[in-house]
Amino acid sequence: MATLFREAGATEVRIAVSYLAGEPRQKRLGISWSDLTQSWEPTGNATLTLTQVDAALAEIERIAGAGSARERREKLGRLLVQATTLEQRFLKQLLSGELRQAALQGVVTEAVAEAAAVSIVSLRRAAMLAGDLVEVSAVALSEGESGLARFRLQVGTPVLPMLAKSASSLDAALERAAPAAVEWKLDGVRAQVHRDGDTVGVFTRTLEPIGERIPEVVEAVRHLPADNFILDGELIALRDDGRPRPFQETSARVAYRGDPASLRTTVPLTPFFFDILYLEGEDLIDLPARDRIHISATLLPVGVTVPRLLDADLDAATEFLRDALVRGHEGVMVKALDAPYQAGRRGDGWVKVKPRHTLDLVVLAAEWGHGRRQGWLSNLHLGARDDTGGFVMLGKTFKGLTDEMLRWQTQALLELEVGREGITVKVLPRLVVEVAFDGVQTSPRYPGGLALRFARVLRYRDDKSWAEADTIETVRQLHPG
Repeated sequence: MATLFREAGATEVRIAVSYLAGEPRQKRLGISWSDLTQSWEPTGNATLTLTQVDAALAEIERIAGAGSARERREKLGRLLVQATTLEQRFLKQLLSGELRQAALQGVVTEAVAEAAAVSIVSLRRAAMLAGDLVEVSAVALSEGESGLARFRLQVGTPVLPMLAKSASSLDAALERAAPAAVEWKLDGVRAQVHRDGDTVGVFTRTLEPIGERIPEVVEAVRHLPADNFILDGELIALRDDGRPRPFQETSARVAYRGDPASLRTTVPLTPFFFDILYLEGEDLIDLPARDRIHISATLLPVGVTVPRLLDADLDAATEFLRDALVRGHEGVMVKALDAPYQAGRRGDGWVKVKPRHTLDLVVLAAEWGHGRRQGWLSNLHLGARDDTGGFVMLGKTFKGLTDEMLRWQTQALLELEVGREGITVKVLPRLVVEVAFDGVQTSPRYPGGLALRFARVLRYRDDKSWAEADTIETVRQLHPG
C-alpha cells in the first residue's frame, strides 16, 4: 500500500486511502442490498480507474426525486459491467460496508506514514484533529511533516472524542488511572460544543452537527463567560426531581429533526460538561487533565459541570459511586489526572466502572421466534469487533426484549437482511445493542473461544455506529482466565 500511495496522483490517492480504509467518499448513495446482489456480467474491458469509479458514485449520490431508485440501480449497473469480477467483488463489499481485506483505517494510516516518510504519531494526531484521514493523508504525501503541523484544533471543526476502557471494579480502575478524578457516568448523548462569539456548534460523538435541534443547549452555552472555546460533555433529559429519564427519551430528543419548540419544554436537555479542549486561542488537549479541570472551573458554573472528586482514594470513590447510583446514574468514570486528552483513542486515561458488566455489541443475525414471539425476529446473534474489521460471535440472547423492541428490530433487521439459513436471518452488521451479562466464560462453541454468561438486552444504541462497538480484546480483558 505504501508503494501504491507513493505512485498515486493527488486525486487518486484521496480515493485510494478512502477505499482501502473501507469508506466510499460519498456518504448517501441510496444503494440497496438487493441492487448489490444482482448479477452484472463484466464486459471484459479491464480499464476502469479510481477516478471513473469516484465520478460515477458522485453522480449516483446526486440522484433524487421520482424514479431515483431505478436510476441509481441503472447507473450502478453501468459502472459494474466495466469492472472485472475481482473489482466487482471489491466494489460491492465497499458499498455494502462489508469490506474485509484486513487493512482498513489502522493499517492504511501506517502505510501512508511509510509512504510519506512522516511520523505515525504526527499523522494520527493530524487525522484526529481534522476528523479526516483522507485529506490529512494527501497533505502528508505532498508536504510531509511540515504540512501535518498545520492541522490544529480549531473552533468549529469537531475532533474525535476521547473514549474510555472498562474495569470490573473501582479498585482496578484506580490502580490503572491513579492519581485520578472520579466523575458521575451519565447515561446521556455525548456532545462536543464549539463557541466562537455568537456562533455555537454542537456535535455528536460521530461528529454530526445537532445545534439546530437543541436550542436550549445553544442558549446555555451562549451564557458562559467566554467567547471562544471547545467543551466536551453529555446531554441528558432529567425529570423534575433531577433523576435521569430513560436513555431512549434523551436519544429521541436529540434525534428529532422537526420543530424543537414543544420538545424543549416537554423533554428539555441539560448539558453537563467534563472537559475543555480549547479556550481563547489556546489548545489545551496536551495539558494533563488536572490542569484542564482547573481551567474549566474558571469558565463553567457548578450547574453545568459533571460532579467529581479529585485525588480520590478507594473509600471516597466507593461512597461517590454509591451516591451516583442512588441518584439514578450508570456508575462513575475514573480519569487519570496526569493524562492528556487523547482524541479518538481508547486508553487507560479514562476508565468506566458500572455495577454490572455491559458491552456494546453488533447484531450479526437473528432467529424467528416461536410461541408468544411467533412472527418476530427474536434470538439475536451477538458479535464483537476484531482487529480486521470483522466480528467475533459471543453468543445469542432474546432476554430483555420488550414487545416494542421486538417489533422495531424485526423491521430494522429485515431491511438489513443478506441471507437466510433455516430460521436464521443473517444481516449486515449495522445495529449496535447494549447487553448486560454476568461474566465471560470459555466456550469451544464460538470462534473466539469465549461466550457471555446470561446476556440480556438493555437497549439499542442508535447513537453508536458499528465501528464503535466493543472489541474482542475488551471481552478478553473481562475473562477471568
